[in-house]
Amino acid sequence: MEYLFILFAVVVICGVLVVPALRRRRAGQDVLQGHQAAVDPAGAYGFVPAEQLDVRLPGPDPQLLAAVEEASRTQDWKPAAELLTRTDATTDAELRWQRVQTLAGAAAHELAQAPGTGGMWLRHWRVVAPKDAGGAAVQAEFLVQQALRDPSSQDYRMILEEARTVCGEAALLAPGDPVPYIVQLGVARGLGASEAEFQSVWETVVSRAPHHMGAHLAALRYWSAKWHGSREQADAFARRAAASAPSGSLLPALPLFAVHDHLPDMLSRDAFLGTVVSEAIAGAQFAVAGAPADHPVLPHVRHLLVWFLVRAERYAEAMEQLRAVDGHIGAVPWSYEADPVAAYATYRALAVAGWEQSGGR
Repeated sequence: MEYLFILFAVVVICGVLVVPALRRRRAGQDVLQGHQAAVDPAGAYGFVPAEQLDVRLPGPDPQLLAAVEEASRTQDWKPAAELLTRTDATTDAELRWQRVQTLAGAAAHELAQAPGTGGMWLRHWRVVAPKDAGGAAVQAEFLVQQALRDPSSQDYRMILEEARTVCGEAALLAPGDPVPYIVQLGVARGLGASEAEFQSVWETVVSRAPHHMGAHLAALRYWSAKWHGSREQADAFARRAAASAPSGSLLPALPLFAVHDHLPDMLSRDAFLGTVVSEAIAGAQFAVAGAPADHPVLPHVRHLLVWFLVRAERYAEAMEQLRAVDGHIGAVPWSYEADPVAAYATYRALAVAGWEQSGGR
């Protein structure tokens, strides 16, 4: 089961619940139906065979995977704690956030697989090292994930309130670290916080990491019509962030995620060829071209681009993204599917087929 441990962390980078995931799954169902038998192009183009695709992360992070596997195998939390200690909250804020999510997701998945005993390494971590800032951040994110897995639970609000308390502990243990406050964005969304309450947390986040892509993705969910805001508010938030992005930022890709949030409103083929989607794709391509090659969130943007480019029948551009990101598929939109490998492999096959039909152009 280690192969599946980190699938849930990818879902949480965007703060996703089951219902919106099912809606987005339906949005792509017309593409998947009828193409499940598409020929896997791995051999001809050097792509990774479907059975070897890694659903755990959107891109490689060997140190993180080693820490998670050690915790699962031996219940030793120390490698994870050491890894977060080395992941500086100021210079590596995006990476720290992704690693916190992944570790929390691994513990949540273990607990789901073995109620009462799974993920004991996280509990040991907090008991043995209660002043460890990384452990507190992971526990807070773990609690948010636990609550969001079942919003109908009678313990839903209690778990989120506990998460808010642990966020406060994590913030005191690591002054200047934006991660506890990014976790609080999820708490605020889950508790239905007012706009003023949410804005207060958001201002704290941006004071520490003003251009943090993961934080903006988390905030986008609040403004989405599926939560407390409206489609117009979510789009406006994404456009403002994109317009104010510094050189090398991934924020120009945020409108593409906003469009994806509202796909149930635009399912026709023409929608993927229209101005709204075309402009959002252009912004994401601009962001990808200018971002550092090792940006932790870059693979997420590339995966979403693949999905949109195939839907827009821009196969040569989809192939460009596939060549850069193939192998690791733990990202939106594949993580919304019941079978992420099948979904990704189908889109990959469609991209190859379309590219070949156009003469490789």
